[in-house]
Amino acid sequence: MAVNLKGRSFLTLMDFTPEEIRYMLDLAHDLKAKKRAGITGETLKGKNIVLLFEKTSTRTRCSFETACLDEGGHAVFLDSASSQIGKKESLEDSAKVLGRFFDGIEYRGFEQKTVEMLAKYSGVPVWNGLTDTDHPTQILADLLTIEEHISKPLNKIKVVFCGDIRNNMSYAWMYGCAKMGMHFVAYGPDELAKEMDKEVIEKAAGVCAETGGKIEISSDSACLLGADVIYTDIWASMGEEAEIPNRVKLLTPYKVTQQMLDSTENEDVIFLHCLPSFHDFETKMAKEQKELGYDIREVTDEVFRGSHSKVFDEAENRMHTIKAVMVATIGRQ
Repeated sequence: MAVNLKGRSFLTLMDFTPEEIRYMLDLAHDLKAKKRAGITGETLKGKNIVLLFEKTSTRTRCSFETACLDEGGHAVFLDSASSQIGKKESLEDSAKVLGRFFDGIEYRGFEQKTVEMLAKYSGVPVWNGLTDTDHPTQILADLLTIEEHISKPLNKIKVVFCGDIRNNMSYAWMYGCAKMGMHFVAYGPDELAKEMDKEVIEKAAGVCAETGGKIEISSDSACLLGADVIYTDIWASMGEEAEIPNRVKLLTPYKVTQQMLDSTENEDVIFLHCLPSFHDFETKMAKEQKELGYDIREVTDEVFRGSHSKVFDEAENRMHTIKAVMVATIGRQ
């Protein structure tokens, strides 16, 4: 059956069938090959998109703007300081206005219900660039990277997410693995496992029953055996400095090290990270915390810069998969 995603919003991978996700990945592979060959397209010619950012970003903004331009479109950037959304104008009213101006809307911010309301009231496709509970464009990029570096089908891949297993990346990976029939392990402290969103786990488990996927939650390092992908995320973001002492104490045993990679007993294991990463002390936040006695590095520099690391291929793939999402949902045939 032919896949047609025109007019669809991209809010979570849970809204798509495995076949539809497969279509977006295949399209991303094709668009990446064309860009590498110097071939630009016109699938977004005459299309205008707006990027709504409540949270700052490097990769998400650059990916959407560059991908849109590559295909002949035009992007407008609005952050919280440069719009009246939620201040002088309700989200519903803003969505209705923006839907009259633009062919698509990207949102990067906090609550999932915000991106859902934008999709409900704007009348145009809305793309989730990150919320507190999901990050679907990142997972598409991760899946693309896995396919480029591991010669196994996705439904034979085991992904172990290490560290703060309650965060949006852990949940987004649950959804992605469930949909594509993959084996996902959330590897972190029992204390955090108790705080995980039970609804997310139940949804993912329900999909696994249909696709053959598997979801595990473990604090036992034995779960690393046979992993194809070791994945992690930062332990604390800007504004969460007060949480750092407890996070460091709790999560240091789950720091990604060469010893952890060796524990997989898979010489082809790859390391992935959504970025930015604290892997050395060359950032303002890492330096300040080190002076206070806290090592906030979630991965060692050895692993981050080593041969198993594919983080920069992964970062580039944000652009190619985001381009695929836009072309699939608002592009011209």
